[in-house]
Amino acid sequence: VADAKKKKPIYQAEFPEARSQRREDTLHLNQLTVIHAALDMVDELVWGTQAMYLKQVDRFNDFYVSAFVTASHARFMLLHDARNEDGVKQFFTDAYEAYVRLLMNPFFDSGAKVPASFDQRIRLLGKKHF
Repeated sequence: VADAKKKKPIYQAEFPEARSQRREDTLHLNQLTVIHAALDMVDELVWGTQAMYLKQVDRFNDFYVSAFVTASHARFMLLHDARNEDGVKQFFTDAYEAYVRLLMNPFFDSGAKVPASFDQRIRLLGKKHF
């Protein structure tokens, strides 16, 4: 999840159990760099559609970058190696719901570290959809 105002990641997670097999190129792949490079494409696509789910926005070798943009322009981005559009869309929808609940919590400071309960929820969603 990238913050819309500060344009920096406020949360990131990896789902290693979702990989069918660990390939050699994933050891050398800087995932954050690939996702960061796709931000420009997301910024261009967001103004051309009213949909929050932008589907696949970029590709790097055998990896795909999918994106979801909220009404406040927070960007959810996912680097994955399998084409599972339905699973990715449902993951983004459920993650967005968890994100909205987090923001609605009166005790959550938007500049603070994301609580462990949010991390657990996102990891559970990752296991469910991938």
